[in-house]
Amino acid sequence: MRVLVIVPTYDESDNIERIAQAVRTHGYDLLVVDDGSPDGTGAIADKIAAADPGVLVMHRAEKSGLGPAYAAGFAYGLDLGYEILCEMDADFSHDPADLPRLVACVEAGADLAIGSRYVPGGGTHGWPWYREALSRGGNVYASMLLGISVRDATAGFRAFRDTTLRKIDPSSCRASGYGFQVEMAWRTERAGLEIVEVPITFKDRIVGESKMNGKIALEAIALVTRWGIARRIGRRAT
Repeated sequence: MRVLVIVPTYDESDNIERIAQAVRTHGYDLLVVDDGSPDGTGAIADKIAAADPGVLVMHRAEKSGLGPAYAAGFAYGLDLGYEILCEMDADFSHDPADLPRLVACVEAGADLAIGSRYVPGGGTHGWPWYREALSRGGNVYASMLLGISVRDATAGFRAFRDTTLRKIDPSSCRASGYGFQVEMAWRTERAGLEIVEVPITFKDRIVGESKMNGKIALEAIALVTRWGIARRIGRRAT
């Protein structure tokens, strides 16, 4: 099955060459979706792509959020006929060595494979206790309000079957930040599709700055709350 790994970037010039090499080592194609990085990430990606036909680059004019970047990347990959489309961070928080395990789950029949921190064998490395507590709390909150059985619905290391993406339509997702991951997992589960969680260890980035901030977290909380209320009163969440 043809595999495309989609990596959104914004100011990842220190990481992009290494992450591209790590992905291509497995024989998977790579799509860099750059949101107009002022540090030249897009230009570096273009140089990599010029030397390697397995590397593709999508340039977006401005930073408009993780969700829209992935939605654009998924649409591009589906148009090119890829059968497995993966999500992965550019900063090595997700270990590229784990990609084949996610891909193998989809090849074996899963509709979505999630690299999970919160199933047996998974975990985090380099996080202070309060950051893990917030992350776990967010997943519990989403599970309570939305009825999601996924243990790590906020995880951003994933492999989707092409038919899954066509069915759940990422382009219509409401969340632009990390709430996009919750929304995608929820849509997949509501569609009755098979989700498999694969234990991974999430490592905090060493180079560059995190894109997570309070505004992104509040957006996710607000959307999950709205969806949860709509679910409880029997309306379709929008």
